[in-house]
Amino acid sequence: MTSVVLAGGGTAGHVSPLIATAEQLRAAGAELTCIGTPLGLENRVVPAAGYTLRLIPAVPLPRKPKLELMSVPLRLRTAVNEAKKVLSQVHAEVAVGFGGYVSLPVYLAARALHIPVVVHEQNALPGLANRVAAKFATAVLVSFPGTELPHAKVTGLPVRAKLAALAQQGRTNFRKPAAAAFGLDPQRATLLVSGGSQGARSINTALLAARTALLDADIQILHVVGPKNMNADIVPLVGSTGARYEPAAYLDDMEDAYALADLMLCRSGAATVVETTLIGLPALYVPYPVGNGEQERNAAPAVAAGAGLLIRDADLSADRLLATVPPLLGDAVTLQRMAAAGAALSPTGAAERVADVVLAVARGKHG
Repeated sequence: MTSVVLAGGGTAGHVSPLIATAEQLRAAGAELTCIGTPLGLENRVVPAAGYTLRLIPAVPLPRKPKLELMSVPLRLRTAVNEAKKVLSQVHAEVAVGFGGYVSLPVYLAARALHIPVVVHEQNALPGLANRVAAKFATAVLVSFPGTELPHAKVTGLPVRAKLAALAQQGRTNFRKPAAAAFGLDPQRATLLVSGGSQGARSINTALLAARTALLDADIQILHVVGPKNMNADIVPLVGSTGARYEPAAYLDDMEDAYALADLMLCRSGAATVVETTLIGLPALYVPYPVGNGEQERNAAPAVAAGAGLLIRDADLSADRLLATVPPLLGDAVTLQRMAAAGAALSPTGAAERVADVVLAVARGKHG
């Protein structure tokens, strides 16, 4: 039985493709161990998905020179040593990383132990951990064409089996049970709002300011707020038309939400862009304005193909939402055209392709 270690954590953008790949590796009979940090989303969702999770210390790298930067080498050494222990204990034959704070120590530990490394980069602009590991990895896999990593192979972004089924069978086939799960009406136009696994303050603020007017336009709203953003203003509401506003701190499985939605307002993390296009869900992408611009780059192919619209964070407001959302939800032809453009952009099967490379590397058969 092939022993595979998978590292990734922090946000759903790193954890979701890890779990999707793990599903395929488990089906192929591999023995799996996941590595995360005590701070990340993986602490809940990886065990909930049925996978063993081992923890090592988080080593975040400050974006700007700070006093904390001086402690990074020692903290990184500690995390690498902990990762070495895990890799040795499970007799790992390959280490697979999906980026984030946890991946760099695992990459370095695997290199020190002469264990082959597979890197998967979700974003169009790669993160630091994957840029470092790509220099010595046996295989470098990416979600988007043009991602600037050496010897990169485009596999697409792994998605979970339930999401792949949603793409293959069509969202409308799942709409009624999805509506029942949230207590919403399957016949009403539905706006899904999510700022990612941590939420997004600017999206939440604009949505809450536009909420009453959207409900009065007979648009029901499913709002994934983010665990830290729930407050007294965020409660279920019913508008004058009977349309409902239903908030949630976080959803473990977005599939039901995707199945119910006619339009999504969201950040443009790699996972969100790939998932919305894959299942043909039209989207209003609001890239996160901090960082190296990777979220705008992620959204660019979908926007260029006509599968979504881009709204910059600085331009997002209640007025902008009210000028955009009701007309779009009232235009079935445009929504259908956007859905078709998205589905054509994102081929299925990425999880299988990534798993095949991982197993080939573990068996020394990767070319």
